[in-house]
Parts: sequence; C-alpha cells; structure tokens
Amino acid sequence: MKLGSRPDTFYSSNGARSISSEVRTDLIIQVNETRYLLHKFPLLSKCLKLQRLCSENTEFSQPRIIELSDFPGGIKAFELCAKFCYGITITLSAYNIVSARCAAKYLQMTEEVEKGNLVHKLEVFFNSCILNGWKDCIVTLQTTKPFQLWSEELGITSRCIESLVSKVLSNPMKVIAHSHSNRNGDIEETHTTKRWWGEYLSELRIDLYWRTMAALKSGGKVPPNLIGASLKIYTSKWLSKISRKVENGSGLNSESDPSSSNSRLLLESIITLLPIERNAVSCSFLLKLLKSVNIFQASGSSKLELARRVALQLDEAKVCDLMIPSVTNDSDTIYDLDIFLNILEQFMLQSQSQQTSSSALNASMIKVSKLVDGYLQEIARDVNVPLSKFIALIEAVPKLARLKHDDLYRAIDIYLKSHLDLNKRERKDLCRTLDCKKLSLEVCMHAAQNELLPLRVVVQVLFSQQTRAAMAGSQLTRLPSNIKALLAAKGTTPSPPGSLTTTTRTPRPQDEWLKSPNPSVSSSRMKLVADDEPANGSLKVQQPCLIPSRPKRTMFSKLWLMNHSGYEK
Repeated sequence: MKLGSRPDTFYSSNGARSISSEVRTDLIIQVNETRYLLHKFPLLSKCLKLQRLCSENTEFSQPRIIELSDFPGGIKAFELCAKFCYGITITLSAYNIVSARCAAKYLQMTEEVEKGNLVHKLEVFFNSCILNGWKDCIVTLQTTKPFQLWSEELGITSRCIESLVSKVLSNPMKVIAHSHSNRNGDIEETHTTKRWWGEYLSELRIDLYWRTMAALKSGGKVPPNLIGASLKIYTSKWLSKISRKVENGSGLNSESDPSSSNSRLLLESIITLLPIERNAVSCSFLLKLLKSVNIFQASGSSKLELARRVALQLDEAKVCDLMIPSVTNDSDTIYDLDIFLNILEQFMLQSQSQQTSSSALNASMIKVSKLVDGYLQEIARDVNVPLSKFIALIEAVPKLARLKHDDLYRAIDIYLKSHLDLNKRERKDLCRTLDCKKLSLEVCMHAAQNELLPLRVVVQVLFSQQTRAAMAGSQLTRLPSNIKALLAAKGTTPSPPGSLTTTTRTPRPQDEWLKSPNPSVSSSRMKLVADDEPANGSLKVQQPCLIPSRPKRTMFSKLWLMNHSGYEK
C-alpha cells in the first residue's frame, strides 16, 4: 500500500538528514547516531509525543535537540513516519508494517491528534491486507523479533497467529497458491507459489511456531497425522545440520556449541507438540528426535517422554535408527545402551497393559525380539560393552518371543570374539539363554566347532541335532564312537533309523567298546562334568574314563561335514 503523493525530497548534508524546502528548519531530532533537521508544523500536527517534548523546551531561545534514543525500528522507521507527516509517498508491506506500527505508536500518531493519522491507516492495511494472506502473515511474524514486546502489546503477533490458525482449520488439506509482494510492495504477477500450510509454518521461529501449533492442536479439527507431518517438516528444516551429523555417527560437544541452548529449546518444544495418537509420526522420526535430544542433553523428562513414545511403536523400528550415540562421560560405549533398555522396559509394560488381541501382541513381540537380536549384533563389536548390560538386553525379551535363536547365537558369537578375556563362568552366563533346539542346521554346524562356546553348549547342540535326526528318521552312522560315548555318558543312545524313541538299544559290533568291563559301571556314572572344563579344552569325565583323551574340538569336528565358508560369522 502507498500513502502520500509528494516526491521524496529527503537528503543528507554535513552528517545530517533534511528535506528540501524554502522554509527554514526549526526542529532538530536525534535518532540513534543520525540527526534530522526538520519543521515543527508538519510533525507536531500529527505526533503527540513531539508536541509534548517541544512544549518542555519553550524557555530556550535556540531550538533544543530532541533525542529519541530508544526509537523502535531506528532511522528507517522514523523517516517513514516523518515522510508521512510531510505527505511524501511511502510504501507499506509485510516487511515494514511492524516497525512502522511500533514507530507510529511511539510517536502517538493517533486519531486524537488528527483524523486519518498513521496509526489508523496502518491498522486498516494490517487488517484488510496482511491478515488475509498466508505469506504476508508469515513475513509479518518473522519481522516481529526485534519488536517482541511492542508486537505483543499491539496485538500484532496474536492476530497473525489467529489468522493462520483459522486458515488451517477451514481446510487442513488445502494447498495454498498465491502471488506475494516483495519488499517494494510490487505484486509479482508472473510468480505463483504453491505450498502446503505445514511448509509455510516451518518458516517461523520456534516460539511462534509452538504457539501456532498448540492452537491448532487445541482446536481438535486437524488430523493428528497432519500435525505430525508439519512437525517433521519443521524439525527437518531447523535441525538439518544436526541430523546429518547424527547420521554420520559423529557426536557434538553441546557445551561448546553456541547454538546448543537454542537446539535444546527447539527439541523440547517439538516433543511437547507431538500428538498423543499412535502412528501420528513414524517411529523413525521419534528415534531421530531421541538421538538429537541425547546429543544436546535436553531435559530428562523429554528423553523419558520420547522413550515412552518410541516404545508404543517399537515394532516399526529399524536397527539403524536405534544406534543412538553415547555422549555421557559415565560410559565408554559407542552407543547409549541405557536408552534402549529403557525403551524395552516401557514396551514390556505397555504390552501388559494394552487391550490388544493375543495374535497382534505376539506378532509385535516377535518383531521386537528380532530387532533386539539385530541390535545385539551391532553393539557386540564394542569391547566396552559390559557383559551385564549385554545379558540384560538378551533377557529383556520373553523367551517365547524368540521363535529362532540364530540371530541371538550370532550376537553371542560376535561378543565372544570381541571379549576374549571372559572367564568360564562369564561365558556360561552369556549363553544360558541360548536354546539349541531353536538353532538352524547351519548354525548348529558352526556352533559344534566354535572354540569360544562353553562345552555344555556344544554338547547341547549335539544332543539337539541327534534328537532332530532321530525324529526325522535319519541314519546316525556318521557319529564317531567317542561322540556316542558322550551321548551314553548323558544317558542317551541313538535311536534306530525310523524310530522316534531314544531308549537304549542293542549295540552293533562297532559299539562293543562302549560296554563297560565292569557291569557296575553304568552310563549314569559316566556323567559329563562341564562345569569343571579344563583350560586346555580336554574333556573331564568321572572314572572309569571310557572316552579317548583327545581335545574336545577334534572329536566334535568329525561330527560335521560342512562348508565352513558358507556360514557368515
């Protein structure tokens, strides 16, 4: 909008600003570092503040300098008001409406002084033009930052937010197309912008965005998934640099980062805006928020709330999203294990309280068990991961949720290779959850020759495979005699082909050496003492010893004819 008709005649001379006129100047005004030589009549006729200031200087013969050091908007805003007083053409737009309105308020250019004064004209322009346009509303809000108190007092901020909210509520799915004004107020007829309202709102600073989104949520008319989509757009835009560093796995020093406090404020504000409905935002987005919260060390309540929200949708997560970098000084681990443990605890608690069908709950549990085993394989390579936390993560999943134990075995195998200093007791504790009956043939073949596994586990693998083969009616002729002795020591002998029983049968000639020379020596006395496994790997059995004294791995290796390269360690 343009006001006035006279050409601009302001000029600078000798460090002062003045106006071309045949009338001698009689008013000196100092705005910041700039001095203006002007005339009383045009200014005092419209500015009540200048009238009062000049009335205080009547005792001086020479004009006194009136200082306006705290003038809102500085020299640009003052000069706009001065030009209006002189009738010089001025251009109003969304880029200068806030500063002009604050300056007019400061100078008290109201209707009480003169009809059709600047305050009235600015209000008409603001209500009829600015509030009706998407882009103009956004630009106006963006320009309120240097005038926050003024804007709140004059209702500029609140009216712009109300206008945006009403536009969204009228049609949440609407895509806005418009021609917007540039800084000179000219209409760009040939350039049309088409954008969704979530993209427009992403241009606001966080305090204004929060107020706008909070108002939208309270209205209850915008679908939760649209609220979530807007939050994702905003977060992606303002935390893009952080997201890239997180994806690259590099940490940030939040103490030395000058923007860390602003980032914490942004993250905590976004979390409070998350819709309560499940699936309003993706689990991947929630975990990215959690990574950023961890890096910038946001409030503990924000972290707990995100962990709770992630737990609600944990069955949708991916292992890569769960690799949250550890940034605390209390842990030397690469990833933050405590956060994931907390998420798992929340998931289990919610699963117990949810009114969900058993089939849906079981499917969710199975997905989470696979997720945990994949996570374990990733963290197992970290030499600083303590055994206690590794076991706690294994046992956080109910036993029935793991239909197969192949992935769990791989995680244990990786951990054993990365932690060669574990003693026998620690290795047994690590493997106690492993169910050999749930291992595939390929994994069993690998486990039978795994030098790092406790002997008890290897024996369990052998028995599991013997039982499986017996149930399938397979021949066991490839079992070496010493392995059969081990089976006999456990009180089990191979069943004949096609039989499902595991009872003792009449030995074949090649089994004759299994017979004890002393009838009093039964298989029950040939008990394997796995807890007393010697360090050199040999087997220790109660006397009389009927098993050739060979290293256990040499004996077990004859059981399996395998292509070792086919197993991915």
